[in-house]
Amino acid sequence: MTVKYIESSKLPTPWGIFEMHGFEDLEHDKEHVVLSMGDITGDEPVLARIHSECLTGDALFSLRCDCGAQLQAAMHRIAQEGRGVIFYLRQEGRGIGLLNKIKAYRLQDKGADTVEANEQLGFGADMRDYTILQPMIDHLGIKELKLMTNNPRKVKALQELGVNVTERLSHQTGRNPHNAKYLSTKKGKLGHLLDHPEDGE
Repeated sequence: MTVKYIESSKLPTPWGIFEMHGFEDLEHDKEHVVLSMGDITGDEPVLARIHSECLTGDALFSLRCDCGAQLQAAMHRIAQEGRGVIFYLRQEGRGIGLLNKIKAYRLQDKGADTVEANEQLGFGADMRDYTILQPMIDHLGIKELKLMTNNPRKVKALQELGVNVTERLSHQTGRNPHNAKYLSTKKGKLGHLLDHPEDGE
């Protein structure tokens, strides 16, 4: 595996002080970070979130998705528990990159859903690779996770890496009129476990 640990530092946030751990993915020329709070080693399962970078949602407050809201909710939940970890993976647009994501958004503006837009650009519905998590988890000494996710693919990917996920915690937040179709597509075509009553209509 070509992911190597670089350095750690403190990261003060509105929710508390996290430790930020930097990793370099030499194969894909990407830089990933892990945010941790409290002692994440030991046998007690660690509250965790695998979050794929979303510049538009995380930094530009886009309402087209639920990503920014999910990231903030995860940070808040970890701070409340006083112990947890967020894997922030630089896999923008489910792995297609920022500029292709803008192209996909343009197709969505014309009526395509998020899966159709990716496929019209020649990509799979979800191009993310979770095997890069293994060296990060090993470095941090994490044994078991309680995973905040609605995506069963993330649970399956961790289990395939030999990481025990003791619990999947529903992580639904940030629904609004601009992302209702996006969330319904996540549920209907990508198998996300969402239980909003209007989903699937």
